[in-house]
Amino acid sequence: MEYYVEPEKKIPVTDRVDVLVAGGGPAGIGAAVAAARQGCKTMLIEQAGDVGGVATTGMMSHWTGETRGGLYEEILDRSRDDERNGDRQTINPEKLKNVLLEMLEEAGVLVRTYTFASDVVMEGDRIRGVLLESKSGREAVMAGTVIDCTGDGDLAARAGAPFYKGREEDGQMQPMTLMFKVAGVDEKRAIFPGSFETNIPVPDGMVQDLGKANLPSPAGHVLLYRSTIPGVVTVNMTNCTGADGTSAGDLARAHRDCRMQMEAIVAFLRRFVPGYEECYIISSASIIGVRETRHFLGESTIRREDVENAVQHEDWAVKDAHFNFDVHNLTGAGLDATGCQAKFTQKKGYTIPYGCLVPKKVEGLLLAGRDICGTHMAHSSYRVMPICVKLGEAAGNAAAICTREGICPRQVPVKELQQMLGR
Repeated sequence: MEYYVEPEKKIPVTDRVDVLVAGGGPAGIGAAVAAARQGCKTMLIEQAGDVGGVATTGMMSHWTGETRGGLYEEILDRSRDDERNGDRQTINPEKLKNVLLEMLEEAGVLVRTYTFASDVVMEGDRIRGVLLESKSGREAVMAGTVIDCTGDGDLAARAGAPFYKGREEDGQMQPMTLMFKVAGVDEKRAIFPGSFETNIPVPDGMVQDLGKANLPSPAGHVLLYRSTIPGVVTVNMTNCTGADGTSAGDLARAHRDCRMQMEAIVAFLRRFVPGYEECYIISSASIIGVRETRHFLGESTIRREDVENAVQHEDWAVKDAHFNFDVHNLTGAGLDATGCQAKFTQKKGYTIPYGCLVPKKVEGLLLAGRDICGTHMAHSSYRVMPICVKLGEAAGNAAAICTREGICPRQVPVKELQQMLGR
């Protein structure tokens, strides 16, 4: 490989904060608001123009699972926009963007959108700050504690925290999806299959079977969700397998491939699905939804058995987490053979140990969101947005303890954190 040696240059330190949060998705919102409400000088870095991540620019249809409590409940209450059926979990992305900005501003968070957190400033094994790239050039922000909410754990990886990608036995990762919305739907006749295991009869057969037979591979499943606007439906049907979300090239390919599937999906809906005969695309996500990349090694690891048995860890940082094993087919459409949605029988919530937020080898760093320390199967449950908000809230409060007591995340007294989060 050919290399270019960058000339040495001085990078301006433009700010010093108590807590720096990288990534403005659901986990990042939870982390930044929680830390700032505890009195910490907090900065949030987001590469897009809007905050919210997959919930807003990613155009996700709804908040999934039965998780309860904390900042997640506040977000639901403040962003609720579906008065037609009273479902506060249905997302209006445009309203949610404003609500999240309001929450950040009210808490006093310094918000830097259109800015990419590109590298870390290290002192031995301690992270001391983050390098930013933007229209303003390269700059450094020093921080007492850094919370990686990038989803992929980009900063943790650059800091040297150990990780592996995807499924333990072969490194394969869940597929990516580009969400979009269609209008012109006759909701009185329309169907809304909300899971891979929801196979509804339509005039020409069963809808999931028809999808597999008529949609271009690796698309092939039918997932349709009501929106907050009459006649508008959110479509979760594009699919790209074999792509690595930590590769810019793969992201570009996945985005293009999913976009090129949209016309065929609309044609399928018009042909086979009642109520969608006159549907048409009105909007699509600005970012592709990446489900799985890095799994970090931490002080604790959450495993499949923890989810299956609703384990209640004494050293929890998140409680009342609840979702199924949402493993999208790693090689094609539909649910993976290891996944379980409608047939998931565990109704109790599980907990996530604080040690899952603390990566090995690096001090001054916390993880929050889908990049915490957990196995491939457990990840398919905790990666969803409501749980990510709670992970962020836990990380933000832990960072506040670090600021107040002058300690590193590894030293945080878990009982003190639990008192802040509420028993």
